[in-house]
Amino acid sequence: MVETQFRFRDDEPVGDPGVTVDAFGEQTNAAAVRLEPGDEARDLLPFLDRIKLVEVNFPAYTDGRGYTAARVLREAGYAGELRAVGDVLIDQLAYMRRCGFDSFASEHPLNEADAKAAFERYAEVYQPTVDGRAAIWAKRHG
Repeated sequence: MVETQFRFRDDEPVGDPGVTVDAFGEQTNAAAVRLEPGDEARDLLPFLDRIKLVEVNFPAYTDGRGYTAARVLREAGYAGELRAVGDVLIDQLAYMRRCGFDSFASEHPLNEADAKAAFERYAEVYQPTVDGRAAIWAKRHG
């Protein structure tokens, strides 16, 4: 298991391993689930009240389906920990954070100063998303 390197939450980290989406529906005591590319995040919506952690696997930096999964879960009201795992790169961190990820466990150790710079790089944003920051066009045009 890869260790979480960055976490933006005040609650206790979940130590339970994530089970598959298929197994999660059958287990009443599971608190963590792992989404793989191709898994449907909407299958978790009936269970959001009991999920404490959703790990979204990025097996390759070129696979962006996890961004959609994060946004679907956050827009549906998921308030638990949403962790990006796998091939997570510095240049993706800010975008992942905007989609709702609040913890990161990259399979490659990330430089802390570079990560901090990535999270703080863009003062203005173009797309509306779940992080609450207003898009620049909305500021400009009300």
